[in-house]
Amino acid sequence: MIRFDTGGITEIALLGAHCDDLAIGLGGTLLTLAQAAPGLRVRALVLTGAGTERAEEERAALESFCPGADIDLTVLDLPDGYLPAHWVRVKDAVGALARSCSPQLVFAPHRGDAHQDHRLLAELAPTEFRDHLVLGYEILKWENDTPQPAVFHPLPAGQAELKAELLVKHYPSQRNRDWFDEQSFLALSRLRGVQCRARHAEAFLLEKATITFGGA
Repeated sequence: MIRFDTGGITEIALLGAHCDDLAIGLGGTLLTLAQAAPGLRVRALVLTGAGTERAEEERAALESFCPGADIDLTVLDLPDGYLPAHWVRVKDAVGALARSCSPQLVFAPHRGDAHQDHRLLAELAPTEFRDHLVLGYEILKWENDTPQPAVFHPLPAGQAELKAELLVKHYPSQRNRDWFDEQSFLALSRLRGVQCRARHAEAFLLEKATITFGGA
């Protein structure tokens, strides 16, 4: 596989429409980044769930997925399923996050996501984080919108299993969904592992990047 090295990462920005999107999309990657960079600055914005049990679930989960990190999480109270009708508030919230941090990596949903909330956030992320490496994560769910990713992150041994365990542990409000279980999460990470010659992996869609040849 052709390798892409970001260099040292000290700060990341996370964009999610709903509580649990981030953990589903890149929980294994968060575990890896936090382990590789003690004190990692994590600046996260979730657009829905404020004032509910889901917000508390999200805070506890992010602490577990980013142990030892400097976490700043904002959860807003926008209505689940209706984010396109609140375009201005979403745009302003993403812009405020962009102005408040200096991440080397930005994670957001990908543009091909079938859920309208995810898709809107994917479209707005690069309009505010214009000079950043924006990686689009995939969210396992009922819709058959599984993408064809271009970037794969092989997960260290045990990370996929730990991700699955933490998801089930920290989001009890979602356990009634017939797809929300460890087997589902491990199935997707195993598939992505097959596609990059690893045991397990998480995969991303690349928004835009430049490449330098020659190593000068």
